[in-house]
Amino acid sequence: MMQILIVDDEAGIRAELTEFLCEHDFEVYAAATPSEAFEQLERREIDLVILDIRLPQMDGLEVLRRIRDAWPALEVIMITGHGDQENILQSMRLGAFDFFIKPFRVADIHHAIQRTSRFIELHQRLHDVERTYSLINHELQARIGADLIGRSNAIHQVIEQMHQITGADDTPVLITGETGTGKELVARGIHYLSSRRERYFYPVNCSAIPESLFESEFFGHRKGAFTGALEDKAGWFEVAHRGTLFLDEIGDMPPALQSKLLRVLEDRMVRRIGSTREVPFDTRVISATNQNVEALVADKKFRLDLYHRLNTFHIHIPPLRERPEDIPVLVEHFLTDFARKLRKPVQAIAEDVLDALCAYPFAGNVRELRNLVERAVIICEGDTLNRRHFPDMPGGAPSVAATAEAPNETLDLTKIERQTILKALRRTDGNKAQAAELLGLSWNALDRRMKKYELS
Repeated sequence: MMQILIVDDEAGIRAELTEFLCEHDFEVYAAATPSEAFEQLERREIDLVILDIRLPQMDGLEVLRRIRDAWPALEVIMITGHGDQENILQSMRLGAFDFFIKPFRVADIHHAIQRTSRFIELHQRLHDVERTYSLINHELQARIGADLIGRSNAIHQVIEQMHQITGADDTPVLITGETGTGKELVARGIHYLSSRRERYFYPVNCSAIPESLFESEFFGHRKGAFTGALEDKAGWFEVAHRGTLFLDEIGDMPPALQSKLLRVLEDRMVRRIGSTREVPFDTRVISATNQNVEALVADKKFRLDLYHRLNTFHIHIPPLRERPEDIPVLVEHFLTDFARKLRKPVQAIAEDVLDALCAYPFAGNVRELRNLVERAVIICEGDTLNRRHFPDMPGGAPSVAATAEAPNETLDLTKIERQTILKALRRTDGNKAQAAELLGLSWNALDRRMKKYELS
């Protein structure tokens, strides 16, 4: 957003220009005297100054000279209540971009701002950011949020694959990646890019379904089919008819239930418990897991035929530690988003903290990063996030500078992840649910890591 400083001793002019420019999405500051103006220029990253010639303390031409000496890149538009030709010429010689004589139309000031090189540069920068960082169209961002952003080749490839599968609206998709990488976001993106976008997207956590309720939840039941079946109920395949059924944590589904799911996927028919009638369905299935499915197949924990049925098109989302170039983009997005939602004045993050975040292993990936930034914005009372706003980062993750000083030392990500989990458990007095939330992990993901690191 372009930041404009109005310098005029007339309160009415300041108020009129401020109101008009704020309505046109500029960030506006005002000063009645040159001393106030210089103070604002020292404190803020001002892009353009609207400067009156007749001022107390010193005239506008002297102010313009000092601005040119101290801030040569600043654009300046001069205004005056006196149409003195000499003042106009002198302003232009000193580098003013434009000149307006009172009374003027505020719309003319707006047009002049739009002609400035600074305005054009900022808009070009915004365009470049959108083209480089925004990986999905605006409609899709509005649907699923903008968390799926980055500038790495890896994340660009994920988005490209989402677009490749757009026309194949019946093709099953398997999404793999660690906890917190954004598997459901990708699934929702595939849904909203398809012709099924106006229909239901139904997410199901397979690890949370008791085996006794599997058939009832997936296929539905008739009233009276079993104790507690007080009314007819449609299963998830029927609910998501002509839409998308998202099966999350598919790797946690017990083998006994996998065969039942396979039969339904092959027949494209479901029969409610207690019914003799089979009902056809038209549902696109997208599944996801944070486990190595091929290893599960090799260990006989996942059916090979079901794996092939679900894995017609495969998308893998790499962990955040393998694409650290995405971290600054995500941090900027989360910082701006939470500052706006929480109405906090936070505008920036200290360089050493950003370096530390880029070196941090992020066991919880993007979800953990999001949580860290949200908490930092909540506790920050100033305009810049610094190290004290990230108390959950263990001893400060080593900065890029620190690792550069010791090029022969390898960063032990496994050790850091273990220490991070231990610290979270200590902070929550061993409460795994609270520790998982703190780390941005699911309970099951934390449990698996605790077993991996032999943490009781």
